[in-house]
Amino acid sequence: MKPVIFGLSGEVLTDDERRFFKEADPAGYILFKRNVVDRDQVRRLTDDLRSIAARDDLAILIDQEGGRVARMQSPVWPKFPAGEPFGALYDKAPASAIEAARANAEAIALTLSEVGITVDCLPLLDVRQPGASDVIGDRSFGSDPMRVAALGRAVLDGLRRGGCVGVVKHMPGHGRALVDSHLKLPVVDASDEELESDIAPFRTLKDAPMGMSAHIVYKAWDPERPATLSPIVIEEIIRGRIGFDGLLMTDDIDMKALVGSAGEKAAAAVAAGCDIALDCWGRMDEMVDIASSLGEIRPESRARLDRAMATIAAEPKGDFAALVEKRDALLAYA
Repeated sequence: MKPVIFGLSGEVLTDDERRFFKEADPAGYILFKRNVVDRDQVRRLTDDLRSIAARDDLAILIDQEGGRVARMQSPVWPKFPAGEPFGALYDKAPASAIEAARANAEAIALTLSEVGITVDCLPLLDVRQPGASDVIGDRSFGSDPMRVAALGRAVLDGLRRGGCVGVVKHMPGHGRALVDSHLKLPVVDASDEELESDIAPFRTLKDAPMGMSAHIVYKAWDPERPATLSPIVIEEIIRGRIGFDGLLMTDDIDMKALVGSAGEKAAAAVAAGCDIALDCWGRMDEMVDIASSLGEIRPESRARLDRAMATIAAEPKGDFAALVEKRDALLAYA
C-alpha cells in the first residue's frame, strides 16, 4: 500500500485509472463534485473502488462540511449548515448546540454511508481570529477554543454514529492565516504562547481517529517550513505537545502554498512525519509521479489507518428525518 489518497477524474473510473490504482494500491480515495451525480452512480463508483482495493474498510473521503463546502449538492442531496450557526447557539445554550451539532453530523454521515463514503473531512477545529482570511470564516465554530472543542467532539461522535470517520483539521490551526493557503503560503507571526489557544481544541480531541495538516508556516516553531513539511511541527507540536496519535494526512498537496512537483511534495510530507499525502485532482501524470516517489506505507501509519477505519459504527441506525428535525428545532433558539 502506498501512503497516498488519490482523487478521480470523473464519474466513472477510466481504464487507465483502473490499471493504475490496482498497481499503486493507494491508502484511499477522495471524491469531489466532478465525481458525484446521484446516489446510484456514487454507490457504483465506491463499490468499484472497494473491489479494486479488495478492502471492505477502504477509506473513501469527501469534504461534506455543509455551508459553502459541500461536494454533494441539492437537489439530489440535502443542504447542511456551516459551523457558525452552531457556535451562535452555543452562546445561548451550550448543551443544545452540542446536541444540534451531533445530530447534524449524524445526518450528514447517513447520506455518505448510504453511498459507500466512509470518511468525512470534518470537523474544523480552527479557532477563528479577527482579521484573518475568510477561507475559514463561517466554517469555524467560533473564537473560543473550549466551544470549538466541545462542538468538534459532538461532530466526531455524530459522524461515527452515522457510519463515517471524522478528520480534525487543520492541524495545528488555520485560524490565524491572513491568506488562503489554496492560493499562497500563509505565514503566522504569533508567539508560542499565543498559539496555545490555536492548539487547545486539537489537544482536547487528541484521540480523534484522523487529522489533516495545515500548509502554514508558524514562525514560532519552524520559520522555514509549513507544518505539512516540518518534522519539528509534526513531531514536537502535533505528536508531542498536542499528543495526537491518529492518522495524519496532508491537506491537498496541489494547493499553491506548497512548491515543487507532485512527487516531491508528497515524499517531503511523508518524510516529515505525515502518515499519508492527499492528492485531490486525479491527474494521471501527477499520480504516477507520486506513486513512483513514495515507498510502502510505514507500519505505524498502516496501524493508524486500520485503527481509524475500525471506529465506524457497523450498522448506522439513525433516522435522518428525525435528526434533521431535532437539529432545526435546536438551531431555531440561536
